[in-house]
Amino acid sequence: MRALLVLSLVLSGAGSPDFDLVLANGKVVDGTGAPWFRGDVGVKGDKIVAIGDLSASSTVRRIDVSGKTIAPGFIDMLGQSELMLLVDNRAESKIRQGITTEITGEGRSIAPTSDALIAELKPFLTKHHLEIDWRDLTGFAERLERSKSAVNLATLIGGTTVRSLVLGLGDRQPSPGELTQMKAIVERGMAQGALGVSSALTYPPATFATTSELIALATTSARSGGIYATHLRSEADGQAEALEEAIAIGRAAKIPVEIWHLKVAGRNNWGTMNQLVRRIQAAREEGVDISANMYPYAAAMNTLSSSLPAWAQIGGREPMLARLKDPAQRERMKKDLWTGGLGTESPDDIQLVLALNPAVKPFLGKRLSQVAKELGKSPEDALLDLLLMGDGRIAVIRHVMSEEDVQLGLRQSWVSIGTDAGGQGIDGPFGEERGHPRGFGTTARVLGHYSRDLGLFTIEEAVRKMTSLPASRARLFDRGLIKPGMATDLVVFDANKVRDLATYDDPNHFPEGFDTVVVNGKVTLHAGKLTGERAGRFLKHGR
Repeated sequence: MRALLVLSLVLSGAGSPDFDLVLANGKVVDGTGAPWFRGDVGVKGDKIVAIGDLSASSTVRRIDVSGKTIAPGFIDMLGQSELMLLVDNRAESKIRQGITTEITGEGRSIAPTSDALIAELKPFLTKHHLEIDWRDLTGFAERLERSKSAVNLATLIGGTTVRSLVLGLGDRQPSPGELTQMKAIVERGMAQGALGVSSALTYPPATFATTSELIALATTSARSGGIYATHLRSEADGQAEALEEAIAIGRAAKIPVEIWHLKVAGRNNWGTMNQLVRRIQAAREEGVDISANMYPYAAAMNTLSSSLPAWAQIGGREPMLARLKDPAQRERMKKDLWTGGLGTESPDDIQLVLALNPAVKPFLGKRLSQVAKELGKSPEDALLDLLLMGDGRIAVIRHVMSEEDVQLGLRQSWVSIGTDAGGQGIDGPFGEERGHPRGFGTTARVLGHYSRDLGLFTIEEAVRKMTSLPASRARLFDRGLIKPGMATDLVVFDANKVRDLATYDDPNHFPEGFDTVVVNGKVTLHAGKLTGERAGRFLKHGR
């Protein structure tokens, strides 16, 4: 302990306080999975410099957290906040869950970009008076720094974005020259700090990417120390084959593979999570560096247009809307509406939650089956007409998973946690928008419901799944642990009181039990209130 105090004195300099901040008398869960211990955590600048009994030391600020747990700041292994942070930099739903870092870039990434890709975002940009004034990742990082985000953000280069920049939104394969261009885009992105390359293979135009194309991009990422993260080509009927593709990419490219939001979707597939778990474990034993993350809910969220077959979405939103207006093509679409990327489902499983067009607002929160009755139409016609009414921009929750499969997945030691949601407040620009409860309750549900109440794993293991595990997978080596020299991202919570309050019908509720959050040494949440500090940074791989 004396050595730790000496270290803090050396770092602080004679005559000045030993620390800028001390979190005192907490139960320290350090992120490794080891049992908690009683102690203080001392901070100087943006680094943790000492841990132990620091009661005799001097500090600018001391916060007594007796009876509460101190943990590393949680890392959201998949968020969607990259544009939202530029509109509302509080990221309040993240901070109030103890999330200090978000990983983003699921298939589509914030950069690089082009005029054509920006045009696809026009409704969002217009509504929020937002201008995209960057074209590459460096430009976005500079814009993010100016926005003074409350949370750290790191991103992958989206394979969908790369494909769209070179090939457009259609169904075609790259020529050798075009593939060279695509690899060069990934290489530039890696040089500018991307964590790796990603894919979201259930959504066109990514659907049209071949395994060999993905291996080429992943190999480029691997050369710079990056990872390959993927939304599998199928999370339902074809999931076994989709998983084999991800394993093959990892093996061929010699790259770590991360499966985003691992799930078994479609009622016809319930009970098969054990098969996926066994195959991933076998691949790991074979030497493939593969892991996964999950959100702790038995429902997914995507767009209503995801119910359409891939051919109906070729070319982007405008061609899709044109096809919806064609009687012959509508009839063809109807045959494939209930067996999409999330398996067999019914109109009762689909809950409308978000739309930009006010005409759709009366139907939000309702199941598609109920909306169809109100419209006096078949579920098929109601779905297609809603897409036209909402200009193709409607988000839905899909109740397509089983609780037993979710719990089995969460128990695996190589599964980390992600929200798959953007950061928002209950007021401000996004205050009226409703989504999935995972956006507000994920970390509290892991700590409270699954760890404390159900005993699925210890509190130390729950913390590891949200700290050192995602940090190591994302190659953010200065985050995710409480030890001297690590970045000062910290969260204080009451393990006996932490509880998620967000529901599917009423999702916009912050959880209980989170007291203090520190981001890069700045106290961003204290006594359950935002402080006004905005110390988030753009994080680059390997740091």
